Amino acid sequence: MESKGASSCRLLFCLLVSSTVFRPGLGWYTVNSAYGDTIIMPCRLDVPQNLMFGKWKYEKPDGSPVFIAFRSSTKKSVQYDDVPEYKDRLSLSENYTLSISNARISDEKRFVCMLVTEDNVFEAPTIVKVFKQPSKPEIVSKALFLETEQLKKLGDCISEDSYPDGNITWYRNGKVLHPLEGAVVIIFKKEMDPVTQLYTMTSTLEYKTTKADIQMPFTCSVTYYGPSGQKTIHSEQAVFDIYYPTEQVTIQVLPPKNAIKEGDNITLKCLGNGNPPPEEFLFYLPGQPEGIRSSNTYTLTDVRRNATGDYKCSLIDKKSMIASTAITVHYLDLSLNPSGEVTRQIGDALPVSCTISASRNATVVWMKDNIRLRSSPSFSSLHYQDAGNYVCETALQEVEGLKKRESLTLIVEGKPQIKMTKKTDPSGLSKTIICHVEGFPKPAIQWTITGSGSVINQTEESPYINGRYYSKIIISPEENVTLTCTAENQLERTVNSLNVSAISIPEHDEADEISDENREKVNDQAKLIVGIVVGLLLAALVAGVVYWLYMKKSKTASKHVNKDLGNMEENKKLEENNHKTEA
Repeated sequence: MESKGASSCRLLFCLLVSSTVFRPGLGWYTVNSAYGDTIIMPCRLDVPQNLMFGKWKYEKPDGSPVFIAFRSSTKKSVQYDDVPEYKDRLSLSENYTLSISNARISDEKRFVCMLVTEDNVFEAPTIVKVFKQPSKPEIVSKALFLETEQLKKLGDCISEDSYPDGNITWYRNGKVLHPLEGAVVIIFKKEMDPVTQLYTMTSTLEYKTTKADIQMPFTCSVTYYGPSGQKTIHSEQAVFDIYYPTEQVTIQVLPPKNAIKEGDNITLKCLGNGNPPPEEFLFYLPGQPEGIRSSNTYTLTDVRRNATGDYKCSLIDKKSMIASTAITVHYLDLSLNPSGEVTRQIGDALPVSCTISASRNATVVWMKDNIRLRSSPSFSSLHYQDAGNYVCETALQEVEGLKKRESLTLIVEGKPQIKMTKKTDPSGLSKTIICHVEGFPKPAIQWTITGSGSVINQTEESPYINGRYYSKIIISPEENVTLTCTAENQLERTVNSLNVSAISIPEHDEADEISDENREKVNDQAKLIVGIVVGLLLAALVAGVVYWLYMKKSKTASKHVNKDLGNMEENKKLEENNHKTEA
């Protein structure tokens, strides 16, 4: 008679070998794992009290079992079956949870946890799913350029090492591209590596571009399934050079200027708005019907006023597509008459004209000795002060650098003119004799004295201004003398004499010459003095009449005295009596 234990062992062996087991009503259980991670599969069975051992197996595609792990409930020992693909990858815990490290695509199987008692075998199946995130998609084999109205391959979008396989989508400026006959063609293919069982997805895009695609970004994405669900990865943007034909031609003048003047160089530049732009054009110059073939630039050097006109350019193969621009070459002519160095005599008339010819209204400025004149010079009767360097300058304000100038150096010549004056010093010890000379070139002055006497100091000369200057000497004659002033220049020699009485003999002083510079000031002062005198006369009319009568009588007496003084050589005795009377 067999024991109860032996009978149970034979029953268990039969159950395991025949796979005829008791399966409680457990649903399908799935474990999702990322490629390379550790797969953790709980047993999902309540451990019975009379458990003998636990065991894990997986099922082949034909349904046959392959046992991979065993754990005894009594000895607490774990044994792993000799299955090459799971060597050193399995771990079975005390609660019969099975862990598989470094998850692979081949781990996608149906695993079964088995808990065995003396009289039963309990099973709990687990489905393992392994997911591999694909690489970031990349656009490769990109077109160097795209041409409008032509269907052309844009590029390939590739994403590698995916499991399961994913799907690729193309985008233009962030919007999904859908196949469109004759405009958008998308070809998708996938390949699986037989060793790794990982997929490579490739999507080829053929695209018919337009000018609206200029600077538009194109991208692609891969959509795949991972342990936590569906995900998407996007590629980097790709921007393509869009070729399109020229639709418009423009012409430019280089360098840009507000105005062009004679002597400038002009560079014409023709541009087409196509891509790539045209490299050659036809340039049409004013009055020339035939175009000049050139690159996109054409230069004219040292242009003249006759270069003013319309300039055009067109495409070589499409002459009707033409552009034009109007160019004005500005000019400025100045004629000064007379000009250069001109010599005239004092008192002569000299007409002066500065004639301007210009492409626009020009401004005219007259300068004399670097001082701006209020108006153009006009000489009806020349004076010495009219001499100088005159400049007529004209300019076009709108045209930078366009200005002209001519000069006139006016020389006013005159023969020497002499006027002599004398003045007695208030002390009565000397007399100042002045020789005022006018003339150009500057006359040289020479003094001579006839009679006795002595020169108190050296000759003193004033500055030579506007053709005038003076020379003076101071003398103390003991007797009557005659002073001679000689002025001489290249034109003539002029002599003038002045009789001077002895220092002991009083005589009438002659007023000094007033210079041109001070004459105007004197006139202004005279006007002021006249006003004051008129006011005083109105305030004291009666006193003025009495004073006038008094002065009238005084003038009569003075005439008699002067007459006697004039005949002083003939009646010396009378002169001495008068002198005593005055003393």
